[in-house]
Amino acid sequence: MAGSDAPAFADAPTLSDDDAALVEDLLSGSHRALARVITKIENRTPGYRAIVSALHEHTGGADVIGITGSPGAGKSTLVDKLAAAYRDRGDTVGVIAVDPSSPYTGGAVLGDRIRMGSNVGDMDVFFRSMSARGQLGGLSTATADAVKALDAFGKDVVVLETVGAGQNEVDVVRTADTVAVLVQPGSGDDVQTLKAGILEIGDVFVVNKADMDGAQRTVAELEEMVHRREGGTTGRGAGHHGAASMASTGAGGSPAGHGDGHHDGGHHDGGNHGDGHHASDHAGGSGHGESDARAGDSHDSWTPDVLETVANSGEGVEALIEAFDAHAAYLRESGEIEVTERRRYAAEIRTLVRADVGALATAEIERHGGIDRLAERVRDRETDPYAVAEAIVGPIADCVDEERADDDERDD
Repeated sequence: MAGSDAPAFADAPTLSDDDAALVEDLLSGSHRALARVITKIENRTPGYRAIVSALHEHTGGADVIGITGSPGAGKSTLVDKLAAAYRDRGDTVGVIAVDPSSPYTGGAVLGDRIRMGSNVGDMDVFFRSMSARGQLGGLSTATADAVKALDAFGKDVVVLETVGAGQNEVDVVRTADTVAVLVQPGSGDDVQTLKAGILEIGDVFVVNKADMDGAQRTVAELEEMVHRREGGTTGRGAGHHGAASMASTGAGGSPAGHGDGHHDGGHHDGGNHGDGHHASDHAGGSGHGESDARAGDSHDSWTPDVLETVANSGEGVEALIEAFDAHAAYLRESGEIEVTERRRYAAEIRTLVRADVGALATAEIERHGGIDRLAERVRDRETDPYAVAEAIVGPIADCVDEERADDDERDD
């Protein structure tokens, strides 16, 4: 690294012999190994980080689709039909259903329900129900790591079905390449909720249960909101791909020339689907400005489709998959996928670093007698919060400074 401004990084975590064999089995196509790896990831079993690190270089081939929306919109039924349709055309599918966390065990409350009735017995559809672990957006870091495992395994499509949690569902955008927001007919309150935040993450809007009364009105309301989003908003709040990429392309339509097939435009090279798709805090200022510049250079920009489906019968599912394919093609052809992947990595790195530093700080707090003892000392005016923070963070900062000095000495 001599002569380089970039710091040296530690080697990837070392796999144990058993975990190395497990990774090899997963990469060889063992569904049993895949299930065991996801269990280790979800439970944060010692060694899981080395496993995810080993899988990283094998990711980047799957299309990751997020299905979100309010409770009762029919997400589970639609995901079932989507998986069956993907299988009909020869794609392998992984499904992660993020369920509400049990307040007692942290596990998925609905994890034991039968969710994939159309695909029972099909080994090329891998279904896993995971706990949201109390996160408001319904997606935990463990879920993002599970997506990587499915991607490395070789699944063509990974579908994330998220818990219905209103506008907090925006967390899905951090893991999915394409986000579909489901709304049921006549759900005026749900459409109003979209205005509060979830509208901005949708690449496709779906009025499910379109055979019910009020479907056309709901479609019209969504189309109006999509066009309002295009013309009246600037900056990061303008949508999944930024304001500049929301130039008009017609009523609820995709850019012309896109959508010519999954295998032509659906997959992309490089990058995994980790945590942080379009996170608000991106690395080093690169991202949003570059995204706008790329979008401005493109003749076609993405305008979200507003589609109708009847999940129970499968009506509209093929058109929905075509919209997903079109969006994947748009990301690849416009270069937007490179920008979003960079943001995703930046957000994932920040999340992991903050968690690790937080764990170090927590251990240091305990070494000083615990947070209650420290708070009591502050209350008794024996010390103050700033002095306590310095005492906690100081040793950590000293270690960082010492490591930096050692790096500088080695470079010299």
